[in-house]
Amino acid sequence: MESPKQSMKRLNISASRRKTVDLANQPLVHMAPYGSGRSFPLVIRPAVESLDLVGWAAGNKNSIEELLKKHGALLFRDFQIEDVSNFEKFIQATSRNWVEYREPATPRNQVSTNIYTSTEYPADQHIFLHNENSHCEGWPLKIFFYCLLAPGEAGETPIADCRRIYQRLDPTIRANFSKRKIKYVRNLGDGLGFSWQTVFKTSNRLEVEEYCRKAEMGWEWKDENRLRVHYVRPAVIRHPDTGEMSWFNHGTFFHASTLDPKVRELLTKDFGADNLPYNTYYGDGAEIEPSTMDALREAYHAETIAFPWQQRDLLMLDNVAVAHGRRPYQGPRKILVGMADEYRWDRASQ
Repeated sequence: MESPKQSMKRLNISASRRKTVDLANQPLVHMAPYGSGRSFPLVIRPAVESLDLVGWAAGNKNSIEELLKKHGALLFRDFQIEDVSNFEKFIQATSRNWVEYREPATPRNQVSTNIYTSTEYPADQHIFLHNENSHCEGWPLKIFFYCLLAPGEAGETPIADCRRIYQRLDPTIRANFSKRKIKYVRNLGDGLGFSWQTVFKTSNRLEVEEYCRKAEMGWEWKDENRLRVHYVRPAVIRHPDTGEMSWFNHGTFFHASTLDPKVRELLTKDFGADNLPYNTYYGDGAEIEPSTMDALREAYHAETIAFPWQQRDLLMLDNVAVAHGRRPYQGPRKILVGMADEYRWDRASQ
């Protein structure tokens, strides 16, 4: 027969074991939609102190993929993501490969091999919503944002579900763009925007022409340092993983009517309508009706949500399902960007 001391020792061991099992079954993260009435972004927070986000993400990669497919946007908040290195490691843990920022249309700086600053337009300007690099022949399936320095006021990165935008649009508009597609026209080296050397990362005109041929882009040398390129891309895409239809393009973002009216008037006066840095048309070259452009902007605005950045926030977007932009801000602001998992139009279905 065991002594009382032995009984207490046995009971303490048993209690300790029960406690360990209970702790092991506790969730490591809490998940809930941001705000009410919307399923995205899904906010993921640590449920235990000092949880290593990179390690947790590496062990739950498949679950994160499924959450991203469902919600389109995941906001990781309150984790100790201290620097650019941790941001890079998270992207590596949740992705297959890095994607380079191609054919730049907005200014940004390269922070490391794979990380860039977000678009560095003047702080008082809006950046309309768009899907990253959707006007190019290839684009990232995933785009990540990391708040290194939260803005003092405003400066949100608004997001919109492009699947809902597609459903919201008049079926006639959807059918028209599905059939006719979108024509992009860019003027490089006119004193606005980028030079062709910057966009194509070469000073060799023959290399530019070869790039254009492979990317199914037309080109016109206006003189030695001025180049116009034009190309047609789809306006909609069937999501490669979910099969959902998505409004996926740069058509509204690049259209001249989306510019601030005063800026548009000034640029048109100084350079002419045909020499704006970029513009969009129907794929057959016809002008897009003003009423249609208004309807597109209204659809984006109706589906847009925004949240204030907090220090060390990490936002993961499905670039096919969700568009992003930027609101004006005051004070310092530093948001970093990384892109991953390339996909191409020649693999896509519309």
